[in-house]
Amino acid sequence: MPRLNRRHPAAIGLLLLLALMVTGTAYSAMAPRTAEAATSSADDLENGKKLFTANCATCHNANGTGIEDVGPSLVGVGAASVDFQMGTGRMPMLAPSQQAPRVEKTHFTEEEIDDVAAYVASLGPGPSVPSEEMVDGSKGDAGRGGEIYRVNCAMCHNSAGAGGALTRGKYAPSLQGVDSTHIYEAMLTGPQSMPVFNDTNITPEEKRDVIAYLEQQQEAGNPGGNPLGSLGPVTEGLFAWTAGLGLLVVAAIWLGKKSA
Repeated sequence: MPRLNRRHPAAIGLLLLLALMVTGTAYSAMAPRTAEAATSSADDLENGKKLFTANCATCHNANGTGIEDVGPSLVGVGAASVDFQMGTGRMPMLAPSQQAPRVEKTHFTEEEIDDVAAYVASLGPGPSVPSEEMVDGSKGDAGRGGEIYRVNCAMCHNSAGAGGALTRGKYAPSLQGVDSTHIYEAMLTGPQSMPVFNDTNITPEEKRDVIAYLEQQQEAGNPGGNPLGSLGPVTEGLFAWTAGLGLLVVAAIWLGKKSA
């Protein structure tokens, strides 16, 4: 007796095709995407190109592709990297060094930095400058941010964000007093020796939590007294050893004179 529920020969192929379509659609919707450059006017891009040619092309080449052993390619670094490097005064670099130091006062206005960032972003898609909401520490969870910071950042930047020494003359800079936007951008772009914490490693919300933790650390102050640079047991132990040994020497001298 013939079976009435016999499958059509093409049924398996159709099912596989449907499964592939569903998988592809789900991946496209959920996979992390590279941030696109913000829309900028032609005048902004032209001004950014002029500033780049005058201040950056010597090391990074006129088309931003970099110069070997001089400056890396900037194609694909995005506006966030430019905003961090120029906004903190690290770039253009003042002098050849193992690491570009932070400079409090930059030589460029915010508008000029935005224009250069727009031009570099036009060279290739990359991380964009975060919105004010994403860097607002008041909307973050400082407790969770502290956990993320201690696992990923404290080994270099110190548990209190005071910074620390690295190898070959490099160092992890202090995070005290750093603008929240620049902290977010540093996590997003991984400047210098810092690893990149993209949105797959640390989500935008978790980055905001880290900012909330650092802001809370600064607001808390030092209720225990002088922080001694917030460098931990090294400076604290040195102070205790020096002060304690000094007191013992003074006590020994006083007792010696008293018994004479």
